[in-house]
Amino acid sequence: MSARKILFVDRDGCLIEEPADEQIDAYEKLALVPGVIAALQRCMAAGFELVMVSNQDGLGTGAFPESAFEGPQRLLLQVLESQGIRFREILIDRSLPHEGRDTRKPGVGMVRHYLADDGWNRAASAMVGDRDTDLQFAANLGVRGLRVGAQGMSWAEAAHRLCDAPRIARVERVTRETRIAVRVDLDAQPPPRVRTGLGYFDHMLEQLGKHGGFALELEAQGDLEIDEHHTVEDCALALGQALRQALGDKRGIGRYGDAEVAAGADAVTAQAVRVRLPMDESRISALLDLSGRPYFVFDGSFPRERVGDLPTELVPHFFRSLCDSLGANLHLEVRGENAHHMVEGCFKAVARALRTALRREGDILPSTKGVL
Repeated sequence: MSARKILFVDRDGCLIEEPADEQIDAYEKLALVPGVIAALQRCMAAGFELVMVSNQDGLGTGAFPESAFEGPQRLLLQVLESQGIRFREILIDRSLPHEGRDTRKPGVGMVRHYLADDGWNRAASAMVGDRDTDLQFAANLGVRGLRVGAQGMSWAEAAHRLCDAPRIARVERVTRETRIAVRVDLDAQPPPRVRTGLGYFDHMLEQLGKHGGFALELEAQGDLEIDEHHTVEDCALALGQALRQALGDKRGIGRYGDAEVAAGADAVTAQAVRVRLPMDESRISALLDLSGRPYFVFDGSFPRERVGDLPTELVPHFFRSLCDSLGANLHLEVRGENAHHMVEGCFKAVARALRTALRREGDILPSTKGVL
């Protein structure tokens, strides 16, 4: 399959703001859509070839003279080219809606030569526009469609989806005891949103998302009238599953950091992320390897049985369950006097280790085995 990928891009309302009369026939009407330059630069750096596809109703008629179109169009291209943005091809349909021509989007007559060309990768290509017709055009062409503008996403979000091969996963875990819904995005960092019915546990899960550098949404309904065990355990299992799914084949991830070695079946190659984290009088150490093999070692004890509504005995159980579903090797050590600091330090240290291990550093699989 060809590696060539094409980004088809609408013009009015997508590259440039669309005025009320839907006709850009004067220089004073020309205004770039916010974020478009940085986004297109990212897309070109990621290997996309750009093709402009635009309906220009009645272009060349008395109502829309060619000369009124050419000046703003030429200035647009000059501005974009000054920023390194160049189009492989510019395709303009001049027909009016009532004419029903197949060259008018969502028809694909304008790009018929691409339909007959097997030298580009449809699965890796996309169409960005601001209207339903643009999305239908994408479907007719057989590529992914993204909508920007007032009715869609920002150009920054579109570039994220196009260039980062977003590592996103949604998991729902339902048992007789709990119902857990988790969403993670390993390449975005909005504030975490967590609701489990256990206030202190919510706070700890938020630490994982915030300091782990990934988007986390988690909602849990559990049998708290019995105790906290099922909710804590199933949240860990669902979160680990979501992280594992989002990682995909793990190509390009950091996996681990320095030369600190974690014990395990592959100790020679399982160099682990090592994080030492102080929290007031407490000291926490976490070593993590996303090896695909679950293994957990905990060294420490807490000076009291509960912190808020979370039993401290469930802290190591949470991380053991997380390792089981994530396929991670984690060594966690904690020393201190204040149970609150010690528990929070554990979550923060593991989060910081995850941040390094999840980070993308290229496209190479970090394993001599050829699989993780």
